[in-house]
Amino acid sequence: MTEKSFTSAHAGSRRRLAGFTQRFLHIAPAFLGLAVVLASAHGQTGALRAGAAKAEITPPLAATMQGPTGKYGNEHLYARAIVLDNGVARAALIGVDRPNLPDGIWRSASERIAKDLDCPVANIIMSATHTHSAVDPMAPMAPASASLTLSSDEQRIADGIVNAVHDAKGKLELAEMSFGTGSIDLNSNRDAIDPVTHLWTQAPNTSAPSDKTVSVVSFARLSGEPIGVYVNYPMHAINGYLSNFYSGDFPGAMSRWVEEAFTDKAIAVFTQGASGDQNPLYLRPSTNAMASRTGVPITGYEAVREDVEEPLRDVKVPGRPMDPEVRDRLQRWMEAEGAVLGEVVIRTMTHATRKERNVRIVGSQKEISCPGRLRSDGGDHAFSGPTPYVIGMPATYMDGPAVPIRIGVLGIGDVALTSTNAELYSLIGQRIKRQSPMANTVVVTIANGRSTSGYIPDDASFSHLTFQVLASHLKVGCAEASIADGLTGMIANYQQQ
Repeated sequence: MTEKSFTSAHAGSRRRLAGFTQRFLHIAPAFLGLAVVLASAHGQTGALRAGAAKAEITPPLAATMQGPTGKYGNEHLYARAIVLDNGVARAALIGVDRPNLPDGIWRSASERIAKDLDCPVANIIMSATHTHSAVDPMAPMAPASASLTLSSDEQRIADGIVNAVHDAKGKLELAEMSFGTGSIDLNSNRDAIDPVTHLWTQAPNTSAPSDKTVSVVSFARLSGEPIGVYVNYPMHAINGYLSNFYSGDFPGAMSRWVEEAFTDKAIAVFTQGASGDQNPLYLRPSTNAMASRTGVPITGYEAVREDVEEPLRDVKVPGRPMDPEVRDRLQRWMEAEGAVLGEVVIRTMTHATRKERNVRIVGSQKEISCPGRLRSDGGDHAFSGPTPYVIGMPATYMDGPAVPIRIGVLGIGDVALTSTNAELYSLIGQRIKRQSPMANTVVVTIANGRSTSGYIPDDASFSHLTFQVLASHLKVGCAEASIADGLTGMIANYQQQ
């Protein structure tokens, strides 16, 4: 679909454009099945206002799950939102404690938000924190549906997102924006060669590419007190994977650590950077939690994660309840990771020097398409199908349908927030930032829906026979360049407006 551009000659024209867009969406629902391509051209600068809020979205406890202990804040899940306004345009930055946000949730919530804020859908970035412990691990993953007919649980999530944005809109006040970066060595590349089998496996590979950058976009009152902070770090929230209890993992812990530092007068939104091949560097507490459920002996040393994890992947095998002491150690570790990351965020906020009070707000969004592939045995995942593929062993594929990938850029002053609706490998994220004509570029993944692509490895990493590569629906040679070049061009367009 060709990107559409709209030109504004007067201060109020963008609001009128947004109103037209919403009427168009209302009378033409089929449009929602196409690429959402909306752009505000020739963005005008105005005085920045910001507001922030959150809404709890913790699901009802599934019958097969262990209940909350009440000891740790990471047992609560939230939708967090920061709303921005410069007098002629509005935008929303949203983070949701979920593994992903299917297109149905995104389309339903974004349409309602765009109407409430009187802004284009392209001015909304709605991303999942990708916590692996926000849903019932025994429930099969729902298909990537774009239907606006939501399940009761999906409707509850969409309502929470919309409510958080609406509350944030009601708190708008004059603000200034700052951008800064920090660094922390919490993550590690997870594509590794097993020293025993000499096959590809999932394990810390500290010599492989890994971006340690923490990007922080802060919005503060003119008095200096923070309103909201938008945080980006490339690491999977996988500590609670198959843990059998709800948790926001380290992103939820980080958000609360920062919020409590400012006596809950600010909201901290976490977004996941390019993390398709990035796990936490230290996974012993998480691996032990899995071992507790499968009966594997816990020695105190690090265990081989793949061996411990494999028995729990089958949703038909519930596993045993987790030992309370092992669970407590895991939750303490998630809190610790969040606190350390939170301190990097607070330090970065403290020392940010360049502040903007008058900004442009311009969003654009489009879909690109790449050649697809399907497993030749009819399976849809590396671990499923009539003959599940063995990690580290070659697989066979046949041609599949083309894979659409949604990309976007939201320019706010001198910051470019890029978005994709899939999980990118680290080198793609680094390429985007390296190619970008703007120094302050952030890569937000798992945003604005969920692609059918699966993971998106960089071209060189397609030779890694990991589960991410085996499960990808993409053919090699298209996605890396198309995403990086597409976003670079969209950022350049923002600069020229």
